[in-house]
Amino acid sequence: MTVWILFLLAVVFILALDLGVFNKTPHIISTKEASKWTLIWVTLSFLFSGVIYWLYTTDYISNPDNLKPAVASMKFITGYLIELSLSVDNIFVIAIIFASFKIPQKYQHRVLFWGILGAIVFRGLMIFFGVLLINKFTWTTYVFGAFLLFTAIKMLFSREEEDFNPKDSFVYKTLGKIIPITSHMDHERFFILTDKGKKAATPLFVALIVIEVMDVLFAVDSVPAILAITSDPFLVFSSNIFAILGLRSMYFFLANMLEKFSYLEYSLVAILAFVGLKMLLHHYIYIPEWASLGFIALSLLVGILVSLKYGKTKEAVEKEK
Repeated sequence: MTVWILFLLAVVFILALDLGVFNKTPHIISTKEASKWTLIWVTLSFLFSGVIYWLYTTDYISNPDNLKPAVASMKFITGYLIELSLSVDNIFVIAIIFASFKIPQKYQHRVLFWGILGAIVFRGLMIFFGVLLINKFTWTTYVFGAFLLFTAIKMLFSREEEDFNPKDSFVYKTLGKIIPITSHMDHERFFILTDKGKKAATPLFVALIVIEVMDVLFAVDSVPAILAITSDPFLVFSSNIFAILGLRSMYFFLANMLEKFSYLEYSLVAILAFVGLKMLLHHYIYIPEWASLGFIALSLLVGILVSLKYGKTKEAVEKEK
C-alpha cells in the first residue's frame, strides 16, 4: 500500500509542477517543446522499469503472480508500449474535438491537463474491476480476448469511417440539457456569466467533457489489451498512467503531422490481434515476455517507418481524389 500511495503522490506532484511551474502561463506549445517533453516522458517511463525491477526484488510491493523482477520490468514496458500505441487514435479524436470547438492552441494544454486527472480516476476504476473480473472469473479472459480480436478485425476492414462531429454527439446534446453552453470564451475559464447573469459552460469545458468520455471509450480497448500482458494491478495501473501522462506532449508533437502516420493504424491492428489471440490461446500456447515485447515494438517500428516513407504519398493521393 505504501508504494501505491507514494506513486500516486508522485503523479500529483508532477501534475502540480506541470500546471503550476512549467505551464503556469498559457502559451502555444511548439513542436520543439513538445518533442522535448515527449522524449522526457518516454525516458522517465523506461527508467521507471528499473524501479519496477527493484521493487519486485523486495517485499515493498505485493506480487500476486510471483513475477521475477526482469519479467515484471518487461511486462511494464510492454503494457506501456501498448497503451502508447493505442493512444494514437485518441490523438486523432482530440484534434477533431479541438478543431470543432475552435479551442485556441494556447488553451489546449489546460484542457488536456484536467482531462488527465479524469482519465487517471476512470482508468483506475476500469483496471480495478478488470483485474477483479479476471481473477474471480477466469473465463472473462476469453471474453476480453475475443473482444480485442473483433476490434482488430473491425479496424482492418472498416477503413472508411464516418466523419466524427463532436457537436452531434450524445455527450454534447446531453450536456446542453444540464447546463447552458456558450460559444464565447474568457481566457482559460471553463464557466462564464452570460448577459442574463446565468452561468454557462465555455467551449473549453465542453471539449474537456467530450474528451473525457472519448477516453473512457478508448480505454475499453486499451485496458483489456494490457490485462492480456499481466493482471498485476500495479503493473497495469503504472504503465497506463505513464502513457497517459505522456499523451499531452505526444499530442502536440503529432498534431500537425497526423497524416504522415496513417499507416500506423495497421500496427494497431496487429497489436490488438496479437494480444487478443494471446488471451484466447493462453492455456495452449506460452509466449515468453521478451517475444511479446519484441512483437509489439517491431509492429510500432514498422508502422512508423512505413508511414514516414509513404505517408506523404498517401496524403497526396487522398487530395487528388
